[in-house]
Parts: sequence; structure tokens; C-alpha cells
Amino acid sequence: MTLIRRETDRDHAAVHAVQDAAFKGAAHASGHEADLVDALRGTEAWAPPHSLVAEIDGAVVGHVVSSYGTVAGTRVLGLGPIGVHPDRHGQGIGSALMHAALAAADARDEPAVILLGDPGLYGRFGFVPAADHGIEPEHPEWGYYFQIRTLTAWDDSLKGTFAYAPPFAEFG
Repeated sequence: MTLIRRETDRDHAAVHAVQDAAFKGAAHASGHEADLVDALRGTEAWAPPHSLVAEIDGAVVGHVVSSYGTVAGTRVLGLGPIGVHPDRHGQGIGSALMHAALAAADARDEPAVILLGDPGLYGRFGFVPAADHGIEPEHPEWGYYFQIRTLTAWDDSLKGTFAYAPPFAEFG
């Protein structure tokens, strides 16, 4: 059985290992996803309730983090990285992490979650092009892959360019 829970300090090394394994050799990866998670911890962008692990039999097998970026001075969550150990692919762990991340954000009255990823994958979780809601990416070439999932606290007046937390510039 898979347990989704908040990350604790004891999980840091396991989270790093899972993110490294999850993105090793992936065409769309920077190769520094685990370093990005490490760099986000302790910054103003870090939000502990939004760093979740998937655990099976006491072992961390997946991880997702959302950290704060901004749109027109308003803090908005940016999701990623999300990774599952390759030995556990195809078991629904990534989907469980995504559902838990979105539920946690909605329960904490966040207006939206933004991510950069494949629309074919993330569309099933309710993500749509961010431009549909007046949110633009920092880098215009992200266009098609820059997505948003609005939540219950969404405010249609929120418009502008989304800026990820500073560690994304270094490791993203």
C-alpha cells in the first residue's frame, strides 16, 4: 500500500535519491532536479505542506514539491519536480502524488498550481494552457508546455507573468 505524506527532515536523502533516479537520462530533464529540491529548502519559496513523499513499506518511492513563485506580486504555487523511482513506474504513484499535491493546495486556499510539462500528461489532472487564464511564462518558448490548474480560491483578476522561485534559474 502506498502512503502519501508530508516530507520530513529524515526524508531529504531519500528524496534526493528518488529525484535523481526518476530524471536520470530523461530527455526533458536538466539532470539537476534533485539539486533543485535541495536548493529550494530554506528559501522563502519553500512551503513544507507542499512537499510530499510516496512511501511503500517504509521506503520513499516518489516525491512532489510545489514552491512559491509570483504573478504580479501574488504568491502562486509552481509544481515540480515530481518524480517516481523507475522501479515503481506504472503503479499509479505519480498520479497519487499529483492528486495529493492538488488537494493540499486547494485545502490551503491556494489560487492555482502552475507547471511546465507535457499537456498530454497533465491535462488529465485539469491543467490547461496558462495563457487561457492570462498567465504568461517567463520564457515565451515554454508556451505550449506552460500550464495552470486553477483551484477553488482562483481569482480571475490574477494576470501577468509567472516567475519561478530563484533556484529554478540555477537548477531548473
